[in-house]
Amino acid sequence: MTSVVNVGGVLLGGGNPVRIQSMNNTRTQDVKATLEQIARLYDAGCDITRVTVPDMEAAEALSEITSQSPIPVVADIHFDYRLAIEAAKHGAAKIRINPGNIGGPDKLRQVADECKKRGLPIRVGVNSGSIDRKLVDEYGGVCAENMTRSALDAVKLLEDVDFGDIVISIKSSSPKLTIDTYRLMSKACDYPLHVGVTEAGTIKEGAIKSAVGIGTLLAEGIGDTIRVSLTGDPVDEIYAAKSILKALDLRSGGINFVSCPTCGRTKVPLIEIAGEVERRIEGFPYDLKVAIMGCAVNGPGEAREADIGLAGGNGEFLLFKKGKIERKLKAETAVDEFVEQVRALGEEKLKSQAKEG
Repeated sequence: MTSVVNVGGVLLGGGNPVRIQSMNNTRTQDVKATLEQIARLYDAGCDITRVTVPDMEAAEALSEITSQSPIPVVADIHFDYRLAIEAAKHGAAKIRINPGNIGGPDKLRQVADECKKRGLPIRVGVNSGSIDRKLVDEYGGVCAENMTRSALDAVKLLEDVDFGDIVISIKSSSPKLTIDTYRLMSKACDYPLHVGVTEAGTIKEGAIKSAVGIGTLLAEGIGDTIRVSLTGDPVDEIYAAKSILKALDLRSGGINFVSCPTCGRTKVPLIEIAGEVERRIEGFPYDLKVAIMGCAVNGPGEAREADIGLAGGNGEFLLFKKGKIERKLKAETAVDEFVEQVRALGEEKLKSQAKEG
């Protein structure tokens, strides 16, 4: 069991739910754009976000950003200890640094003291591209052993200045190396672990790499908070992260969408319909399993666990709930009607839960 760290009221580690993180790709100095993106991340299900702090203007912008953000905001700092101190003073909920490149023990102590005074944790960030050259040469390349050692060396720098409110990330762009490294780290310390496959790529490849790397570790009980790193809209990172957690039964709530791969029996444009339905219900807050199936013969049976589903027929569709066919829908209006049925079922479930609560 890892220790517990408080990030602006969101608890990491110690058996708390796995938290979803992202990182804004706006200029932090552009407060309006940053807050708009944070709002979208929050609506998608993000628990914590991170912003880059490359200069004093960005550090000072944190005051307005953090005062209006619905979720905790982490400050991402490189090299300049003064930026870390100012970010802490201007409302950051956590500071992300590499303790080895912040300017030496005295400057690191100043950062640690400021964070300790304000109750802010520090995330030690190490990746496969930031390992000391001597360690790389010693092991004959980048590997799980020298990545773990590098991270532990960085942690010791903080411990040496009497700071222990720490979160660790040791990411690689290789899912296998990521898995091997976090396995070692989970045995070496009890600090909460921030898990992710860094520089994973665009949504197609990146989501797959992240699912392999993050999913494997979470299935083994390793990881307290995750980020799916994708090239593109950071909101897509949240949807991918939620899908990983749902696949492992680590998060409920929101739509669990399933659809069949189609076969020769399919007589409707299922691929297009499934894509359209998924797009339209993606942000629904209802805890429902929704199925789109291509065959009216096997569809309701194969997806009998779905709360609600749509199965294709010969120019028409069948609406079913929990495997029981309710009625036929005309092809030209099936998607609209089905989406409304999902919404109605979801609202009905929310009202029922409210009464029970």
